[in-house]
Amino acid sequence: MSDILYPRNPVLIVDDEYYILLNLSGILKSTGINNIITCQDGREVMNIFSRTELDVVLLDLTMHHVSGQELLQQIREQYPQVPVVIITGTSDVSTAVSCMKLGVFDYLVKTIEESKLIATVSRAIETQELRRENITLRNHLVRQDLEHSEDFAEIVFQDERMKAVLLYVESIAKGNQTVLITGETGVGKELVARAIHAISARQGEFVAVNVAGLDDTMLSDTLFGHAKGAFTGASQDRKGLIGTAAGGTLFLDEIGDLEPKSQVKLLRLLETREYYPLGSDLAKRTDARIIVATNQDIRKAVLDGGFRRDLYYRLQTHHIHVPPLRDRPDDLNILIEHYLQQACQEYGKSLPEVPRGLYALLRRYRFPGNVRELRSMIFDAVSRHKTGELSLHSFEQALGTSVPVAPQSEDENFLAIGDRFPTLKQATDFLIEEALCRSGGNQAKAAKLLGISPPALSRRLSREGDSLQPS
Repeated sequence: MSDILYPRNPVLIVDDEYYILLNLSGILKSTGINNIITCQDGREVMNIFSRTELDVVLLDLTMHHVSGQELLQQIREQYPQVPVVIITGTSDVSTAVSCMKLGVFDYLVKTIEESKLIATVSRAIETQELRRENITLRNHLVRQDLEHSEDFAEIVFQDERMKAVLLYVESIAKGNQTVLITGETGVGKELVARAIHAISARQGEFVAVNVAGLDDTMLSDTLFGHAKGAFTGASQDRKGLIGTAAGGTLFLDEIGDLEPKSQVKLLRLLETREYYPLGSDLAKRTDARIIVATNQDIRKAVLDGGFRRDLYYRLQTHHIHVPPLRDRPDDLNILIEHYLQQACQEYGKSLPEVPRGLYALLRRYRFPGNVRELRSMIFDAVSRHKTGELSLHSFEQALGTSVPVAPQSEDENFLAIGDRFPTLKQATDFLIEEALCRSGGNQAKAAKLLGISPPALSRRLSREGDSLQPS
């Protein structure tokens, strides 16, 4: 367990009986809620508020000097965003109704069950985290700029869809809630998870594990570790990856492939932050943030009975969907240039001249493997490249197509027609390709050359892409 304080802002416990303060703070600290301030004199409460931002207040109603109801009134007037949980030794209905009218978060009667206290305070903390994240998200939507562009250095983009995704990433990165990242294979889900970790400034490690293919026992040992003697060959304790990720981030990829037993264990981990190493009866706690990812349709898996509904809802606090490359047309050119530079640097080659037709050719492709597939294509082409212009041959092999030959004449007869007269669609396709080639793949410039609007060109390209999708 790391020494990171949780939650970000303190939980204030107010009671004039010292042993009550000691008991409540002890219960909360045993569950990982360790950022706590205690106050035995109600007259000091508003002074604490004036100098400290608080996440939650536990307030006793019956105290010397000043009553809890009076304090509640002042807190609700001056700090309405802070959840207040009333803790009292009386179960008077009229008092409870009065407090509820003032907007208390919950009303607990002493002696409180530990599980109920922990659940109530945890819900209040989550409410505060979500409130802060919503404020951050609204601010981002107003400004429309990224504050942590350096943490997105590995994510190459200029498309507005991708920018919207990363604005949302910034808004939730500093919280502690679980994040679900979905998207097709190769879109860069792990890069998004790493960006969340970087922006969060968590002091622990980023630990990634692909859970596909791990049975329940292997997954438990990998994540939770084991005690010495837990099974044959367990000659020493193993802390597991969740222990390695203490104070940091645990990234679980391919979460849709988890076995039912493993889903139950993950649900317990998310709800209680507790886990049991194999062969141990003592629960351990984790303060690692958990991010999960899948390329599957989890909602469909829930309906089909392959994924637990309660786990799905637990993962839905923050859901980031990374769009496929075919839905990010403005990213294609910049990605091609980026991977060309990367490949040339890796293979020690000079940057080749990009052949005319490459941008148009790739724009017509659907990229089922997304960014990862594009990178592989470019690295393969550069590895084969000798001198001069980059060959289109390897791209044609990968796509199973060829590039139409552009006319060489620049005179007024700009569209040379031979014995075989082209159809109107063929001529239109050719003009679009030529416009994209001359504009370097920029749709706005290509549309201007063609004399149509950018949306009209985008729709036509989308229809062509559907018809050209490989079988």
